[in-house]
Amino acid sequence: MTLLAERDGAVTTLRLNNPARGNALSPALVEALAAALEAATRDGTRLVVLRGEGRHFCTGFDLSDLAELSDGDLLLRVVRIELLLQQLHAMPIATLAVGSGRTFGAGADLFAACDHRLALEGASFSFPGPAFGLALGTARLAARIGGTAARRLLLAGREVKAAEALALGLATQVMADPAAAIGEAAVAAARLEAPTVALLHERTRGADDAADLAALVRSAARPGLRARIEAYRAAMQR
Repeated sequence: MTLLAERDGAVTTLRLNNPARGNALSPALVEALAAALEAATRDGTRLVVLRGEGRHFCTGFDLSDLAELSDGDLLLRVVRIELLLQQLHAMPIATLAVGSGRTFGAGADLFAACDHRLALEGASFSFPGPAFGLALGTARLAARIGGTAARRLLLAGREVKAAEALALGLATQVMADPAAAIGEAAVAAARLEAPTVALLHERTRGADDAADLAALVRSAARPGLRARIEAYRAAMQR
């Protein structure tokens, strides 16, 4: 199974379960996450916790089959991921991500979309999408850390360690063991009813979903997406 779900009272923990691929987001994992998040809104869950099996939280897109994909296939995949991120960001219940190991690309966007963002010691974060022409989740990132900081991070494409992620506001806490922080988040989440949480998310999230989706589609629809990704991967292997 690409996703493991565990319910403990009002807390649902979803574990990305493809450690051999760094828990990269395959189409199957994206759809499983979307279904699990939708189920959590109906079953009495008050806090959703996202974690990764193994060392890493999520290392971005799963491109293990890149050679078989057309630009159109890739466009569909990135749109589905953006819709998943919007779903997560607008959840009517509290959300928490535990960033561990390498939290890169769409994985870093998944982390940034959550209310509570716990970075484990030694974790690192990066948003390399602009290097191959993708504008994914840019407004959400800007809402988290400010427009100037987001532009610098996206333009540079550099890796950010946990302490800097905390200073930027990308992470809300840095720790070795997230158990106590998850417990505190669960207590806080139980204070408010789901409609109130949904309203608070709507009024404070500071992102324009339609504009973000349009920007992503424009960036991904430019011819040569697969070639740009292949060039980026080759450059990273040098």
